[in-house]
Amino acid sequence: MANDRPYSSLVVDGVQQAPSRAMLYPTGFKTEDFSKPQIGIASTWSMVTPCNMHINELADAACIGADEAGAKAVLFNTITVSDGISMGTPGMRYSLVSREVIADSIETVVGAQGFDGFVAIGGCDKNMPACAIAMARMDRPSIFVYGGTILPGAERRDIVSVFEAVGGHAAGTVSDIELKEVEETAVPGPGSCGGMYTANTMASSIEALGLSLPGSSAQIAISQDKKQDSYNAGAAVRNLIKLDIKPSDILSKEAFENAITVTIALEGSTNGVLHLLAIAHAANIPLTLEDFSRVGKRVPVLADMRPAGQYAMSELIEIGGIQPLMKMLLAEGLLHGDCLTVTGKTLAENLADVEDYPADQKIIRPMSDPIKKDSHLVILRGNLAPEGAVAKITGHEGLKFTGSARCFHGEEAAMAAIMDGKVQKGDVVIVRYEGPKGGPGMREMLSPTSAINGRGMSQDVALLTDGRFSGGSHGFVVGHVTPEAHLGGPIALVKDGDTITIDAESEEVILEVSKEVLAQRRAQWTAPKPYTERGTLAKYAQLVSSASEGAVTDKYLG
Repeated sequence: MANDRPYSSLVVDGVQQAPSRAMLYPTGFKTEDFSKPQIGIASTWSMVTPCNMHINELADAACIGADEAGAKAVLFNTITVSDGISMGTPGMRYSLVSREVIADSIETVVGAQGFDGFVAIGGCDKNMPACAIAMARMDRPSIFVYGGTILPGAERRDIVSVFEAVGGHAAGTVSDIELKEVEETAVPGPGSCGGMYTANTMASSIEALGLSLPGSSAQIAISQDKKQDSYNAGAAVRNLIKLDIKPSDILSKEAFENAITVTIALEGSTNGVLHLLAIAHAANIPLTLEDFSRVGKRVPVLADMRPAGQYAMSELIEIGGIQPLMKMLLAEGLLHGDCLTVTGKTLAENLADVEDYPADQKIIRPMSDPIKKDSHLVILRGNLAPEGAVAKITGHEGLKFTGSARCFHGEEAAMAAIMDGKVQKGDVVIVRYEGPKGGPGMREMLSPTSAINGRGMSQDVALLTDGRFSGGSHGFVVGHVTPEAHLGGPIALVKDGDTITIDAESEEVILEVSKEVLAQRRAQWTAPKPYTERGTLAKYAQLVSSASEGAVTDKYLG
């Protein structure tokens, strides 16, 4: 049997480590605990957002599970920030940055304290991939626990209902009273945003990677199932320590292909591309945008989920969550069933006894009748995005859009024009200088896309940006345009009135301007001053890689 205390023994064994033991007695350690493997419980609890406000209870359950399995649990916290609250403000610049801060902080605590394994619990967009990045980096027995999805608000509302009501208010179709009523009833309690937005996308893809227990991605936040999942994770890490199973035994190219497949079938968020690239980088797995294109050509969209579709995550949970879908995909040869998971079993073994969906359910389409025959996450290239861009094209919007550019330096300017009715049908709204370095932080464009939808123009206006999109965005949207504007990418050279064509079938985004004219514009272009030259955002802008590489901050170190 493997040494089950390879790290904690260095901290607490021997005469010379008496001071370490002395420091641990007041935290709750007893003499017998020093001979047990130590399992860190990384909690992202805070009252910053409803997504994470209940995670303290889940962390407590994970601690009990680890302790009762014969280990010693040690609880610690890290930060979270809220995309939904900071959306459309300067604070949103910190959203993607927080992914790196959280991953760094979990790595720091686990490494400093000598934990033999850990549970990481996340409940909002960036802390979830951050947990997985830390797991891959540390390569110690570990499990991710999803905090769970929120229940629907009144009339099946969620946070995106509020963003779209703002657009409706600007268009005059939603009154002050109606907007207030939507605002007060859309978010009824704890849990992550309720559609197949980024949180539920990442929970599903992390489960498909094999890093969480079966079913963890599809549970209500305030449920006994979710508390049991957390308890089970604490106990399961103790088992992984016994078996010496680490993330490097689980994370393979095939595991990432499984995650991409499930993300596509569920019509998941474009952020899934960015985060899976980053997790793969941490795991030293060669994953590129081309892998999303390759897998996407053979995987259909099957889930009629919000934002483009009708149903909420809570409704998918009622019919069995994502496990029956994964079983379907496995039967069609679209998943690698021999990938190891944190259960100590393969994916195929985990799915063997999963029951099929009820015959009368309407959320998950059969393979014979998909919503879209191939991926909605379309990797575009062309003279406007020579290093790639990520489009979210579900088929509801059509597969091709040609329009006239309306250019804006930053989200605020674009939002003001949309709200004032200055954006018209046939426009391609260009929101630039929002990339990882230029933003900095690659803000999400949920406010502009929701305002466009709220004004009833989602079929007639496209939006293209070097920033990101929330999982709640829908319409004809293209993000992650690289190279970004701040680095002088072609998106910086677009002028009002230029014709732009976005073609999902040819996988191109074309600026219909000659090379000679673009060369003249480039000669006249100068980079804007950095948003800030001090602090966290400045450090991030200096370190961050391209969105096409996952926007990681250790790509070019060493």
